[in-house]
Amino acid sequence: MRLRIRNSLFVRPAAKAASIAALVLFLGACATVPAPLQGQFAPVTPRDAATGNGRSEAVRWGGEIIEVDPRADQTCFTILARDLDATARPMARDPSDGRFLACRNGFYDPEEFKRGRDITVVGHLDGSEQGKVGDFDYTYPRVAADAIYLWPQRSLYAATPYYDPWGPWGYGPYWGRPWWGPTVIVRRPPPPPPPPPKGG
Repeated sequence: MRLRIRNSLFVRPAAKAASIAALVLFLGACATVPAPLQGQFAPVTPRDAATGNGRSEAVRWGGEIIEVDPRADQTCFTILARDLDATARPMARDPSDGRFLACRNGFYDPEEFKRGRDITVVGHLDGSEQGKVGDFDYTYPRVAADAIYLWPQRSLYAATPYYDPWGPWGYGPYWGRPWWGPTVIVRRPPPPPPPPPKGG
């Protein structure tokens, strides 16, 4: 009887790890690139393009909006480039791969395309523009965009403690973020102040 119990304790962490791995693979297989962003693109980065490489190549770039500049017949976005994930969304982490411009015909409202929002564009390289970052002369690779995709704002998350009867080593409590997803923070108003003490 003791031998069976020990074997059961030994097998359960391995089974749990296999289940988590299967879930990760399943979620990865379900990752879908939005239809406007699908296609075949050159492996050229904004940093490469700033040196003159990849002229007229089709690209799919994304990052954080720095500035939106509505012009007479088009709108140009200044974007801080980020690597894209499996869905073509910019990843919220450093490092950046430089800055670039993406311009498309029509008007895009800066109040909707606010600074810091995630954006992905597809189009072809269309030369460069000279600009300034502070007092520094900067060469911005320019994309003639066929599609501009503004991503929904990310939710604010926090790690949540939970009890795992097996833990990372097969037993005991484990405190951390549940592998099935974090908890959304709900901001609540502060409690009212206590009433003043009664005079005696």
